Amino acid sequence: MIPQFKIVGRLLALLTLVMLSGCNLVVMSPSGDIAQQQAELIVVSTVLMLLIIVPVIFLTLFFAWRYRSSNTDAPYDPEWHHSTRLEVIIWSAPLAIIVALGAITWISTHKLDPYRPLERIDAERPVPADTKPLTVEVVALDWKWLFFYPDYGIATVNEMAAPVDVPINFKITASSVMNSFYVPALAGMIYAMPGMETKLHAVINKPGEYEGISANYSGDGFSHMRFKFHGTDQDGFDQWIARVKQNGTALNRDAYLKLEKPSAKEPVRYYANVEDGLYRTILNMCTRPGQMCMDEMMHIDMSGGAGVESHENRARLEHDNRHAGEANENEESGRPGPGATFPATGNPAKTDQPAQGVNDRTESQPQTTDHDMKDMNRDQSGAAPPQLNNNPPAQPAPQP
Repeated sequence: MIPQFKIVGRLLALLTLVMLSGCNLVVMSPSGDIAQQQAELIVVSTVLMLLIIVPVIFLTLFFAWRYRSSNTDAPYDPEWHHSTRLEVIIWSAPLAIIVALGAITWISTHKLDPYRPLERIDAERPVPADTKPLTVEVVALDWKWLFFYPDYGIATVNEMAAPVDVPINFKITASSVMNSFYVPALAGMIYAMPGMETKLHAVINKPGEYEGISANYSGDGFSHMRFKFHGTDQDGFDQWIARVKQNGTALNRDAYLKLEKPSAKEPVRYYANVEDGLYRTILNMCTRPGQMCMDEMMHIDMSGGAGVESHENRARLEHDNRHAGEANENEESGRPGPGATFPATGNPAKTDQPAQGVNDRTESQPQTTDHDMKDMNRDQSGAAPPQLNNNPPAQPAPQP
């Protein structure tokens, strides 16, 4: 039976190699140091887990064959129920594997933190002290990628480049929905979220053309949300910058608002100059005229609020205007806006009618603030408004 097991194992290994012969295992053979360290972590973790999985599978098959009913030579002991030696092996081996995996994971989590600046170019070369990293600002659009090079004043769509052995500092955000920036040959994926900025530090060590993808479903054009990443020497990178400046157009707010509209299979585009502060307005969600920037709103919040003047900021804070035209038409005609319902107040939304069951406030009844909530919670004697009770309100008894 043992030779038969060897034959089956060899056939399975050969079949696996044939099936994987057409695959591009870029994750396991990357060209960037960060991705290479992640690939090594995958290998080490897999080997540690196989130290348990392989013996368990082997012993399961061995016991089934050794103690089959037709084998009368195997010892038969129906009263056996415990072995201290076996218990020690069963519990100590997995525990050691878990401790080793935990230690490796803890170290790698801090060492490969995407927010942590690089300490080395590769396994043999640290980052020189006088090295200036390349800054790339990334914006995930529907459904394309926009790259800013602030040090060179240019921008590109669905194409980027970086010199070999130069650290890259990515600043990543999105214009609408959450997305994920991923170049498998360079480093791990990192999320792109509107109104937030994530970071990624990486380096490419081999020249070549690599594929970047969106690793998070984001709508109809998601499958075509891809871009090319060019790793070149310094001369090739300088030529690429010169080509962008020579063939590019201007990218201002108006051009960006047109680019921001959802579209799929967008061609590569070059922008020779970029309006100052455009990436900041995208990050702060205030590219449209009249919108309030997120940092301005946060400053108001940190200052304790805008007081009675805050009602003037309402229009500036409307970022999702997909139903703006429809809402204005409904308000003029008196119809409820999209998605409006009849809440527990009994009145349709967007009306001036007072809520049923709630008394109108007068000057003698000051408006309750958040500071009075504790006092309100202490007073449990008042009855809840009728619309909050499960049972209908009791009708008054008729007068005799």
